[in-house]
Amino acid sequence: MEQTWNKFSWIGSEELYLDHPATSRMNRMIIGRYGGNTAAGADKNEDGVYVLSEPDGGWEFAMLLDAHHTAESAELLVRTINGEAGEIIRLLSLPVQQAFRELEAHLLSIFQSEAFLGQCRQLTGETACLFCVRMENYLWWFSVGDNSLYLLHPELAARGQYALGQRNYYEWIGFVNTFAQPVACYSSGIRELRQGRNVIVMTTDGLLEVGARLLEDPRRLYEAFTGREDLEECVAEVLTGVHEQLGRDSATVVAWSYDNDKAGAMPSD
Repeated sequence: MEQTWNKFSWIGSEELYLDHPATSRMNRMIIGRYGGNTAAGADKNEDGVYVLSEPDGGWEFAMLLDAHHTAESAELLVRTINGEAGEIIRLLSLPVQQAFRELEAHLLSIFQSEAFLGQCRQLTGETACLFCVRMENYLWWFSVGDNSLYLLHPELAARGQYALGQRNYYEWIGFVNTFAQPVACYSSGIRELRQGRNVIVMTTDGLLEVGARLLEDPRRLYEAFTGREDLEECVAEVLTGVHEQLGRDSATVVAWSYDNDKAGAMPSD
């Protein structure tokens, strides 16, 4: 019998969520969407999300998009990755030591292909693009642009470690395209999860660049996403905060927790 894979796909131009923060749950994954406060001038939503998960909880795959000028680049990325869903699922069925390496190579082959680059040249606008995969007790990410990824765990927080990578400006996929340059610029990496509850948070800049910018302080962001056991309540609360602070930009969050029963690496002394 063919396996049914869990999938979630959304583009902001289809459903804006102006003045209306909303959350959706897919297994352990929470997707939060907010298009901005119309009293502050918000009138569009150019974010996007695409999520796949293995039904038995073996892995989660998420793509987060923050486009500008138009949502065309987000629409292209969602359409492209959805068309590759079968191959992504196949790659994530490989042993973890192969899966991340081959998935990254596959994404690069797509983004550097002439067919994809030709479609990008027809777009108005471009998008930041962040991928993240949790598989076994590891987290892999691939990022173009300034979306943010956090791995939240008390052992890491005690040492001041919250973000994976950093926000990189002036990188996009679309009409302006890093993969059309002689040397493409992007970030990728792999981290081992700590033992116990790990909270993974992906977010666009609309969550951070609002009001007094409190959540730009990663300690405050850690408290916001770990202060309650119910992660959906955490996501709803931070998006309501964006609305109350008259956030004009769209804010999109993908968050989930994973309870890791394997001990993390420790020094011998």
